[in-house]
Amino acid sequence: MAARVDGDRIDLTEAARFPNRSVMAHGRLYWDVLGLWSGVLEGLRAVGPVAAIGVDSWAVDYGLIDERGHLVGNPVCYRDARGAAGKDRLLTEVDAVDLFARTGVQHQPFNTVFQLAAEDPAALERAERLLLIPDLFGYWLSGVVACEATNASTTGLVDQGTGTWRHELCSAAGFRADLLGTITPTGTVLGGLLPEVAAATGLPEITRVVATASHDTAAAVAAVPYEHDRAAYISCGTWSLVGVERDRPITTAAALDAGFTNERGADGSIRFLRNVAGLWLLNESVATWRAQGLDVELGDLLDQAAKIEPLRSVVDPDDPRFAEPGDMPARIRDYCSETGQPVPEGPAEVARCVLDSLALAHRRAVAALEALTGDPVEIVHIVGGGANNQLLCQLTADATGRTVLAGPDEATALGNALVQAQALGLMPPGAAARRAAARASARPRRHTPQGPRGPWEQAAPPPVPVHGQGPRPTA
Repeated sequence: MAARVDGDRIDLTEAARFPNRSVMAHGRLYWDVLGLWSGVLEGLRAVGPVAAIGVDSWAVDYGLIDERGHLVGNPVCYRDARGAAGKDRLLTEVDAVDLFARTGVQHQPFNTVFQLAAEDPAALERAERLLLIPDLFGYWLSGVVACEATNASTTGLVDQGTGTWRHELCSAAGFRADLLGTITPTGTVLGGLLPEVAAATGLPEITRVVATASHDTAAAVAAVPYEHDRAAYISCGTWSLVGVERDRPITTAAALDAGFTNERGADGSIRFLRNVAGLWLLNESVATWRAQGLDVELGDLLDQAAKIEPLRSVVDPDDPRFAEPGDMPARIRDYCSETGQPVPEGPAEVARCVLDSLALAHRRAVAALEALTGDPVEIVHIVGGGANNQLLCQLTADATGRTVLAGPDEATALGNALVQAQALGLMPPGAAARRAAARASARPRRHTPQGPRGPWEQAAPPPVPVHGQGPRPTA
């Protein structure tokens, strides 16, 4: 994405696009990180001269580099099953409640700390430094080793009180603490381009590389065009991250039980949020239908889904069966069959089931936010790719009973650019100036609640019965 500062706003233009695929090889799910690097170089050639470059990505995943700066192995995708084993092992040595109280990070099997607990000891021995994915790309661009703060906070290795690494966790997880570099403040200018990168892209070596808000959700939240303080955000894409911004973390047992986590924002704020599976379920369903030879176009699919009876069948998006790639429609049908609900037939019914289920999950997360923070939520901002899904936005308004403001859809790119612009002095510093620029740069669409509230208040995904024991109790 090319970003141009125009007074108090930023205009975004898509310069290039390339796929990001996970690849299964010999029982392990990897990222094609060199394919991504090739796409980045091609994209930079297409962009042309720029003042600076900032890289953001998903959280938790990492590359290990040796003493020569070379990858020890291909980075593993967080959806690989190894993290679950690492989580089980580490939580036998570390108290789960105490771990959450200190790090503020929910115990998800894909957390960096759990992945490292399952990492190949030989790879850890060979490694000189661990670089989270955006830091790895920043290193390949500039030659500067960094560990940007927003992404570092997602690892489960940072003390929420001090903002520094908890080295005793490194020992418990089975790796050396010196693999982790000093945490780099958000907005740090790392330096210029390496000569070989400048030659490959046609950009001058003086082009600066900025450690922007490198966690994609942190970047997206940095671009939320808040109207007032009583607002929550949903950064909606593959995942739905439902949260609020606060000055301090909430690390109570109730927050742990409710599935909430605490991550750093662009200005050191705390993003108190819950991960919901998000549009991953719909995206995987579309991929399955297309692989089966069906001609599925998303816009037409959503138009058809809007005509389906609401809340006919719903699933729990966070059920573990939906976490890995594969035949998502079959899994959704199985869930509905096992719970005695009407089984959705055809793409439109499956899509409606997914979107109703996500809206319900958004409703539950917003209600939990109010209960845990003690603060009311009056407006819900949906940003990211999900802001373009008008059916989901309207269903979320209906389910939550709150006005939904949808947009910007390229919130991550906008937040990334806003942080860069402030780092370069092209915009005034601080969150207030950035929010004003986000409002000037985006024109959110307003969705107000429609229809009766009762069906949404009564709806919930039925628990899947445990074989031979009847239904599981509702948490």
